[in-house]
Amino acid sequence: MNSLDSVNSVEPFQQLNLTLRDRWRSADDFDTSDADIVVIPSISVDQRELLKIEGFHHYEERLLFSLIRLRNPRTRLVYITSQPLHPSVIDYYLQLLPGIPFSHARDRLLLLSTYDSSTRPLSQKILDRPRLLERIRQAVNHDRAYMICYNSTPLERDLSIQLGIPLFALDPNLLIWGTKSGSRQIFAESDVPHPDGSLLVWSAKDLAVATAELWERQPTLKRIVIKLNEGFSGEGNALLDLRPLEEISPGSATHHDRVATLLERFRTLRFEAKSETWENYSSRIPELGAIAEAFIEGEEKRSPSVQGRVTPIGEVEILSTHDQILGGPSGQIYLGCRFPADEAYRMRLQDLALRVGKTLAEKGVLERFGVDFVAVHNPETNDWDFQAIEINLRKGGTTHPFMTLKFLTNGRYDLSSGLFYSQQGRAKYYMATDNLQKDQYRGLLPNDLMDVIAHHQLHFDTSTETGTVFHLMGCLSEFGKLGLTSIGNSPQQAEDIYRRVVKAIDEETKPSDPNHTLSMRWNSWY
Repeated sequence: MNSLDSVNSVEPFQQLNLTLRDRWRSADDFDTSDADIVVIPSISVDQRELLKIEGFHHYEERLLFSLIRLRNPRTRLVYITSQPLHPSVIDYYLQLLPGIPFSHARDRLLLLSTYDSSTRPLSQKILDRPRLLERIRQAVNHDRAYMICYNSTPLERDLSIQLGIPLFALDPNLLIWGTKSGSRQIFAESDVPHPDGSLLVWSAKDLAVATAELWERQPTLKRIVIKLNEGFSGEGNALLDLRPLEEISPGSATHHDRVATLLERFRTLRFEAKSETWENYSSRIPELGAIAEAFIEGEEKRSPSVQGRVTPIGEVEILSTHDQILGGPSGQIYLGCRFPADEAYRMRLQDLALRVGKTLAEKGVLERFGVDFVAVHNPETNDWDFQAIEINLRKGGTTHPFMTLKFLTNGRYDLSSGLFYSQQGRAKYYMATDNLQKDQYRGLLPNDLMDVIAHHQLHFDTSTETGTVFHLMGCLSEFGKLGLTSIGNSPQQAEDIYRRVVKAIDEETKPSDPNHTLSMRWNSWY
């Protein structure tokens, strides 16, 4: 899209979204009200970065929690994907709905597909199919319809305008505040602690200069994180170890020599993405930009996050807190989470995220935001120190497990305690992952998973509101990858349920490799 097209699309997009403000009464009313919801689960991010994630084209399934909205007998839902979804996956979600006949829910669900397996974003595929656009238009009542998406870009904005349906998501003109450099600016304006780092640069040479300047400001640094400005799920991060570079440390060499050595040293960066190389990584810097940031050290270190949203009337709500489980070579790739975050610090995290949310609201941001932190335990004070490291303006990996819990239980998040309570007043907890992945799971079809669930009674029990809800089932056969959310009435029960699921699937698939190990490291934090 050229700049003139972009300008011309802003006004009709904003006019459409004003209708959301007119409909808004409260968060709970909006989340449960009668509506026609068009779900666009397009992963509209840089496709070369997305290719680093195994099975990424199945991530369109992550918004299937939206089907639970059909528990409202007057809600209708249109769900579009690149390729048709397996029928048993749809049946699985609809059978989770308490008190709703399966056939009634199915009649209110329209599944559409572009039948296009290319790596282009789904939103672009839909825009390229006029007849599909017309079918979506005719399927909804425009007086009560709105769109939701994974992330909002000019593609989703164009789709909203073409359909004449408001998009409950960020205006793409504000995407800068979800980048690495934009996050740092928001943290500074919000007076939220964050690591020392550089401004945005657009070449490897300038990145070496920025890295050298950061090291010179903080001579005791051991490691520095290099981040692509628009990296995804930690896959755009790399780690530079300064400890072997004592001969060019501040005070031991000139700035010019330090820059030259660092530029050469970038070839040995420790990349989070498995197949990444400096040749490819450096080629992305002129396209995406990059920053250098101090790596936070600590003996006992965690990665909590806070999720919130800005409503159409500009109010900021805190939705949840999580302790994230990270993996990868240096522990920067998102694997899963625990809800809620540790009692020792979740209230303080809420306060910090609220500051961030208010700054975002002032800039016009709408809907989801997530703030990732690094928490380091201070043994002298027996307390936790926090540094904010990133803002995500999209439905991240913590969105679908929390919304699954909320829609299944029809419960509420209590801001005063940071706990979630079911309608019966019982606190709920969960462990969730997008990355339960083992070679032995390859070849397991969705129907096979249903057999395992039924045989071992691993399903979610609506009477006790405990059990496991699965997602990313389309990833199983080709990639041996599965997502799940295990819900319990205590942190320990949630963990026990999770481990029982893993054990059952392991037993059913019986690996031939005796050295096979689980791809996730769950730490006992409770």
